Amino acid sequence: MSDEDRVTDSFRRHLIADGWTVVTPTDRWTDVEAVRGEERLIAEAKGRTQEKGIDADIAHGQLLRRMTSNSPNIRYALVVPTSSLWHAQRVPAHIRRLLRIDLYEVTHDGQVNHRPS
Repeated sequence: MSDEDRVTDSFRRHLIADGWTVVTPTDRWTDVEAVRGEERLIAEAKGRTQEKGIDADIAHGQLLRRMTSNSPNIRYALVVPTSSLWHAQRVPAHIRRLLRIDLYEVTHDGQVNHRPS
């Protein structure tokens, strides 16, 4: 299992425990998609890599490409391991808020922490 798989699996379990239903993504390149009532969450996950900064930048770009609807009910998430958290936070919090991008950290033992913008 790759580290990205570990991060993705941990995040899926977290979502289910939080009342979300994980669904088949509408975009085949999306890592995780979930619904809860009228809400939809589209997530990009990254695992531990040698190029943490580049991977965080790529992940933000991937989320931007998935923003095909202006519905206020859709949120986006970047899900990263602890080792990449600082790199993902280089996009300023106020920008992530404007874009409705939530940041989630997955620890080495699989705990998921929401890092509010």
